[in-house]
Amino acid sequence: MYVKKHERQMKTRRLFLIAGYDPQNIADESLLLLVKSMAKCGDVILYMDSDCDTEQLIKFKHLCIYADAKRHEEYDFGSYKRAYLYAKSHDILSDYDFLYFINDSVYGPLYDIEPYLLKMESNNTDAFGLVCNPKKSHPHIQSWFIGMRKSVFQTLWFDDFILSVKKLSDKGSVTKLYEHGLSKLVLEHGLKWSCLYTVSGRGIYNDVKKLYKKKMPFIKKASFIRHNGGLGRQIYYVLNHTNKNIKSAIIKNAERNFGKKYMNWLLTKNPFIIIYRNISYGISKFLRGKI
Repeated sequence: MYVKKHERQMKTRRLFLIAGYDPQNIADESLLLLVKSMAKCGDVILYMDSDCDTEQLIKFKHLCIYADAKRHEEYDFGSYKRAYLYAKSHDILSDYDFLYFINDSVYGPLYDIEPYLLKMESNNTDAFGLVCNPKKSHPHIQSWFIGMRKSVFQTLWFDDFILSVKKLSDKGSVTKLYEHGLSKLVLEHGLKWSCLYTVSGRGIYNDVKKLYKKKMPFIKKASFIRHNGGLGRQIYYVLNHTNKNIKSAIIKNAERNFGKKYMNWLLTKNPFIIIYRNISYGISKFLRGKI
């Protein structure tokens, strides 16, 4: 099913291709928060890797120039590909100065997003993103928020790359071939990329409070289920320092996907429970390392 709005806004010559996924085929307030925030800064095409019906997609009628949803199991790059194909088939790509790939593996934005866009775009690199993973063997822009100039998205090599996206056996293969691959291709074609944040290893998931205090505008959804609930106190801190409407949208999505009982357990304020969780996680991690 799809909906589309016939008139484009062309506010700042940005086109956002947003990839969504929901296991219950629901487009809820957390996704609306993301789409609304980006729609204030440019035009949006939304594609969800979920079998959402018209009732769900109609929510985006006045926010997106096109929104569609169908299970394809190609992860975020499969949705990026389908959104890109819509833009390409309607011959609108050349109208934009910037093309963004954004997915909803995060909650937010927690802060006004436009200053971040302006800062990334002012770096004058060909591609850019919010977060760089600096791993020595394959430094790359994390694929949940990537921006590109025409020097990237209007090239034949980029077209070949995005159209080559297909269903792979596991998420790790998707990360290696597409997420790592795109940053590598930019460099191989003599171009440059940059990011606003550099976060090593699993820091984007684990350093929730630290990154929020550094004005990171998103929090990864996976943080809610890591470390045996040991990140609950950090998440609690962020939720209680953000806008109440943003907090409400996040909690409603998390309760639906992780369970209300789990969320009550995760966001405990009891210091002894928090200490116990972190100690038990540390012990289990140590034992796994010994096996």
